[in-house]
Amino acid sequence: MADSGDATRGRGVSVRRRDFLKASVAGAAAIAIPGAEASAAQAAQNGQPVARPAPAPEADPPASVDFQSYERTGADFMADVLKTLPIDYVCSNPADKTAGLHESLTGPYGGNKNPEWITCTHEEISVAMGHGYYKIEGRMLAMAGHSTVGLMHASMAVYNAYCDRAPVYLIFGNSQIPTNHAAIDTSSPIRDYIRWYTNPLSLSAFAENAVRAYALAATPPTLPVLVTIDAEMQESAIKGREPKIPRLTIPEPPEGDYGSVNETARLLTQAQNPVILCDRYARTQAGMDRLVELAELLQAAIIDRGGRMNFPTRHGLNQTYAAGRERLIRDADVVLGLECNMAGIADQTKGKTISIGADGLLGRSNYLETGHYGAVDVAMTGDAEATMPQLIEAVKREIGSNQRVAAQTRGAKLGELSRKAFEQARVDMTYAWDASPIATGRLCAEIWEAVKKEDWSLPSFGLHYGYWPQRTWPMDRHYHANGGMGGNGEGYNAPSALGAALANKKHGRFTVNIQCDGDLLYCPGVLWTAAHHQIPILNVMHNNRAYHQEMMYVERVANRHNHVLADGGIGLKLDNPFIDFAKMAQSMGVYAEGPIEDAKDLGPALRRAVEVVKKGQPALVDVITQPR
Repeated sequence: MADSGDATRGRGVSVRRRDFLKASVAGAAAIAIPGAEASAAQAAQNGQPVARPAPAPEADPPASVDFQSYERTGADFMADVLKTLPIDYVCSNPADKTAGLHESLTGPYGGNKNPEWITCTHEEISVAMGHGYYKIEGRMLAMAGHSTVGLMHASMAVYNAYCDRAPVYLIFGNSQIPTNHAAIDTSSPIRDYIRWYTNPLSLSAFAENAVRAYALAATPPTLPVLVTIDAEMQESAIKGREPKIPRLTIPEPPEGDYGSVNETARLLTQAQNPVILCDRYARTQAGMDRLVELAELLQAAIIDRGGRMNFPTRHGLNQTYAAGRERLIRDADVVLGLECNMAGIADQTKGKTISIGADGLLGRSNYLETGHYGAVDVAMTGDAEATMPQLIEAVKREIGSNQRVAAQTRGAKLGELSRKAFEQARVDMTYAWDASPIATGRLCAEIWEAVKKEDWSLPSFGLHYGYWPQRTWPMDRHYHANGGMGGNGEGYNAPSALGAALANKKHGRFTVNIQCDGDLLYCPGVLWTAAHHQIPILNVMHNNRAYHQEMMYVERVANRHNHVLADGGIGLKLDNPFIDFAKMAQSMGVYAEGPIEDAKDLGPALRRAVEVVKKGQPALVDVITQPR
């Protein structure tokens, strides 16, 4: 809760704010009405018809107009509650049902600080920014919107965050007055893929449940939560004594069972060929460093499925892109999975299988994002990062000198496989070096040359451009990449990258995003948000002028049917006309160049854009590229 000094200052400003509104309305009436009557009288004297001004049209006229001045409203108290939570920003497309809270946070009372308001042009952008922000900063953003139409817009991004175990604090305004902008149960569109929902109908209930929602969202498995706020309660005067705001307490992440941890350590230290799979494991740099420590103790092969930045890409034990990684799993005598689905692993390996993850605490039945059931020999329900210190200590107790010698020999062989994979990727990157459209390997190589001297962050989903950065760039910090998009819903990458850039901004990091053309078209307004709030980010367009992911699916079906796609695939290309992303960005206040089709022009354009971003502004370079 804000201290008494803050509250006193806030309340004083609040009185002046609302008295000013009341005085302004009264003054306007005193001035405007006599003037209108004088004009009417003059017109009558001249024998002219009296013109009555038409009322301003309103799509949804209020039932009554209330110009009462309140010292303190429910929205002011709600703002006080939110200010006790570690929320840096509220990303929002403005909505009338959250207008009270909006004014209390951004006006004189809240001062637009802690949290700061970020204006978005679509609710999906708001949620996706929170998704990307969390994966870099480890803190939640809030987003505010409208309970019906706004939540429907946001639902895809909420699903992405749910699938990716990324918490976002959702605040949606509702009304008890039946209209097409009100609902009895606002959670219904997203109920199956959030952690918790609350609809408090009193300020005391709001204080308790708003704090509870944050604590639940922050506890693994981390998921979005929804808090609905009543529109009328926001604007009503606070009567009587104000409710107490509970102190936020976030439970420690659940750890794996002590006995199971010891059994896992025994199996790993006795293994001749241990393999560690990881997916949404590392939330922090400490988690990443601890996985390095465990892998080096065991000299175990690491295969990173890429849900987070889990393990250094150039580390010798990283076998993610090494030739024959499937053989590593097949020959493994122990496979340990960290926050990843182990479905099918038992059928692929002859050895023991172990899993550590918080998904066992999650129970949902409608959506099938968890995949097939992964039967394992040892299953630990607990947060893998939180369990890691305990596991490392158990391994240190178990491992003997002979096992250390064998592990070093094994590690040397893995290091050679990793080195060969890196060298092969560098060779493969040179193929079609001077081609037009520009090869994705050349694209990523030129980006690396432009940003390698910066403290960089690449919050992009790498599938669509061949994972070249993961295969060739030295990634060893948790913010160097932030993994996939969760539910694979398009419209994720551009706003999620901007959320990551917002997190990186406070640390002085350079954010570069390799941005697919089709994805940006879902939410182009994200460019305006970047310019408006001066969020430095370099968007480099992977503009292959088609929905090539879907094109490959359709081509596969056509091949099975022995058909040739007409015109390369109707409904799959983004041509006739081509989209000029540079002009689109420029129209929204973003520095932009392109389209670039000649590879020799790419490097200079990127260097110019880097200088713009280093000055604190967003930039975009539109590059015409090969499909993949």
